[in-house]
Amino acid sequence: MKFRRGLLGAAVMAILAVLAGCSTTTGRTAEPAATKATAFHWTASAPLIAPQPEPDQTIYAVKDPSIVHVNGKFHVFMTTAGSAGWGLAYTSFDKWSDAASAKIVPLAKSPMGPGYRAAPQVFYFAPQKTWYLVYQGGDPLYSTSKDIGDPMSWSAPKPFFPVVPDIVKPPQGGGWLDFWVICDDKKCYLFNTDDHGRLLRSETDIAQFPNGFHNTVAVLTGKTEDLFEASNTYKIANTNTYITLVEAMSPQGRYFRIWKSNGLDGKWEPFSSAPMNTFAGRDNVDGLWSDGISHGEMIRENADQTMTIDPCRPLEYLFQGNNPAVHVDDYIKLPYRLSVITAKGDNPVSALCR
Repeated sequence: MKFRRGLLGAAVMAILAVLAGCSTTTGRTAEPAATKATAFHWTASAPLIAPQPEPDQTIYAVKDPSIVHVNGKFHVFMTTAGSAGWGLAYTSFDKWSDAASAKIVPLAKSPMGPGYRAAPQVFYFAPQKTWYLVYQGGDPLYSTSKDIGDPMSWSAPKPFFPVVPDIVKPPQGGGWLDFWVICDDKKCYLFNTDDHGRLLRSETDIAQFPNGFHNTVAVLTGKTEDLFEASNTYKIANTNTYITLVEAMSPQGRYFRIWKSNGLDGKWEPFSSAPMNTFAGRDNVDGLWSDGISHGEMIRENADQTMTIDPCRPLEYLFQGNNPAVHVDDYIKLPYRLSVITAKGDNPVSALCR
């Protein structure tokens, strides 16, 4: 039914809005607050990206994915676990049905060089019109490129910190890993976990990035198993809300928990009413082929340093999974593969769609 614009039409629309629980400003149907979804439910794909043969070593696993979607193409960076150690690699494809056959290129052959490299994060830093690849090499490192589609274009590694912060070193800490950069309009923040129940945050002015990181503090603390590693943080589009995900451990396998904040320098509080503010794990993912949901990243349409996700689009999360039927004693030989989970129905993020 259509109404003519004018006072009568506006009055009728206002009455219908009250009766039907819809917004006169957006035209979107809004659930009453008491019935909004407060938990996540997902469906898992089969494994999509698996190790490929290399001439000089055996590759056991592909792990720790970072993904952007640019000009109609997926670009995926990952850790490779092989007989020669840990390294980084890259692949790209147009659609997920092509992922398994897309060539995986080791980045050790780029100016980045060989050596211990793991847990990549890729993004486009718009102020410099430059791609950044953040990764761990003991301490947090980065390489840059002007062409994300050229895996041989990445620069030699550079450190973010000239000196390791005291909070990371004994006796205060026991190291750091899984680094994640996200920026607002004034500052860039580097988050990391430490495998000992802490989420740490450092900061620098956006004009100084990638230099000047300082003020490293713990923003979340807990039991090691409840706040373990692999944090990733995002801004929800058209809101002042940020979410952060941190991998945890349970007897049922790895899973992710979720918190929210009204600013990257703010206080984090649980975002889901599910037990342990669960984001994704064995209990809420249908068709899960792995022993849990481990190190991953949200699939975003934007690729820049704001790490923005659209709550009006179906959520998709690329993760590493491990077949529970395979048992090996050496961690590096665990046969991790990459897979996608897709959100089912309403959830706490989609409830913020405007």
